[in-house]
Amino acid sequence: MRLAGKGAIVTGAGSGIGEAVARCYAEEGAEVVTVGRTLAKLEAAREAAGAAGGRLHPFALDVADAEAVDTMVAWAQRRLPQVDILVNNAGTNVPQRALDKLSREDFDTVVRVNVSGPFYLLSAILPGMRERGDGVVITVSSTAGVRTSVVAGASYSVSKHGARSLSLATHLEDGPRGIRSCVICPGEVNTPILDRRPVVPSDDKRAVMLQPEDVAQAALLVATLHPRACIPELIITPTNQAFA
Repeated sequence: MRLAGKGAIVTGAGSGIGEAVARCYAEEGAEVVTVGRTLAKLEAAREAAGAAGGRLHPFALDVADAEAVDTMVAWAQRRLPQVDILVNNAGTNVPQRALDKLSREDFDTVVRVNVSGPFYLLSAILPGMRERGDGVVITVSSTAGVRTSVVAGASYSVSKHGARSLSLATHLEDGPRGIRSCVICPGEVNTPILDRRPVVPSDDKRAVMLQPEDVAQAALLVATLHPRACIPELIITPTNQAFA
């Protein structure tokens, strides 16, 4: 088990990429605090993980709530050996995402979850990593955070650019302190967030997208590299999705 003795926090772990990453890490021996808005979904994900579910520890919160994040991190620090790995994966989007339909309220909601949330987690967890001179931070952005996407919409693209920049800033500032920060930018992934698109993709289209376990394998690679090696940015797309 490549992560035996490690402690991790994974946000957005009730479904999709976060659920797959948390399960993958637990299968590799890590103790994982799983974070999501709905406790029932986190409990269902723990049950679905089988034997590895015994190493998953659910905690329900909204990552856009800074005080709730601090409470969770304090709880996690008592529950885990230490927080060796943080996976900032929680994200959201809205159905009305074109600029001529995007409301101020929806824009603010997307930015709070997708940018402020990761910052709140970082501000709570980085001090301990700095003190130890070791740690892995993975931020799940998107190819929409590299190249603005009309399909993803303005608020999502803006927020994912912000999350990507936050991760790269962490790499620049904390890499010399021994902390490895990686931003993973997936292309289309078959997750429940697709149900919020104005036109929901068909089952056939979902089948050729990345699956959550594909991104989980990328997150496992990043987390299991030797401490001397860091991947600052990793772009992963479906084979049939153009990126050039």
